[in-house]
Amino acid sequence: MSTTTTPNLDTARKLLCALQDHIRDTLVAARAKRGATFARIAAVTAADTIYEVDKITEDAIFEWFEAHWPRKWPVQLVMEGIEDSEVVTFPRGLRAGQTLFRCILDPIDGTRNLMYDKRSAWAIAGLAPQRGSKNTLGDIVVAAMTELSTSKMWRSDQLSAVRGKGVVARAFDLRERRWSRLSPRPSRATDFEHGFASISRFFPEGKGLLGTIEEALWRELGILGKNGGQLVFDDQYICSGGQMYELLIGHDRMLGDLRPLVYAKLGLGSATLCCHPYDVCAALILEEAGGVVETPEGRPLRAPLDTTTPIAWMGYANPTLARKVRPILKRLIKEYC
Repeated sequence: MSTTTTPNLDTARKLLCALQDHIRDTLVAARAKRGATFARIAAVTAADTIYEVDKITEDAIFEWFEAHWPRKWPVQLVMEGIEDSEVVTFPRGLRAGQTLFRCILDPIDGTRNLMYDKRSAWAIAGLAPQRGSKNTLGDIVVAAMTELSTSKMWRSDQLSAVRGKGVVARAFDLRERRWSRLSPRPSRATDFEHGFASISRFFPEGKGLLGTIEEALWRELGILGKNGGQLVFDDQYICSGGQMYELLIGHDRMLGDLRPLVYAKLGLGSATLCCHPYDVCAALILEEAGGVVETPEGRPLRAPLDTTTPIAWMGYANPTLARKVRPILKRLIKEYC
């Protein structure tokens, strides 16, 4: 389009952060008014179950894009709550091919944690040059993630990145409404002993096979049963963005999600129970911090930027850990899936 200009990607990063600030503040205000209604089921789509807490943010996001996204950088919005067949652009009314960017986002990743005030959820977003149906997760050049804290928390962390420029990290004091510096650093450990690492098994479906694969992995790494079986700690954080954060901040050494592979093997076809592209659209941030995000077979994530494709992924705090696990996991997947 003749009205577009070459974008400054750091400005785009700041815009995504500002959007997520708005999402966070909208939820804080809504929680004060609505309380327990966060947990009401609002809709069931092809991508996921949509709860009341998810719906609260949709109008706020559209209003923010109308008011704040530069018209000179037309964008197509892809997010949970928008069907893949819909085309939502800003400015409104444009065709997808007339836009400069595709922005994929999950307004609330970790809904179940937040709606019961149990653990933080995350607003996550990725921005890619518009390539239409050819767009994949590998095209994302800007990403941001912002913590949606529980009611008893005073701090909300925010991390963002432009590809090749490293990570920008800061923490927001919800009481004083001011920012401070944050210094994320993924673990530099070269083994898994006395650390957190796990494979996702959030729901009843497939839990047995997922556990079998993980147990086999620890056995082949020589850890299963060693020293009474206390050397690797499990943490089932029901939130892909939150899992990325745990790797980024240095809490976890490995996290992975094999559900699409296991569900396919078991014939469950449970796409709504899987991770989707918007759940991992901020993987760029972990990569910029020195971590590794890839398919379970060790390939780059190249899924389309849509809302329904099931995603299997593995995240590692550093390349050394990835090299240790990758060949074993690839063989186990072939054996069990």
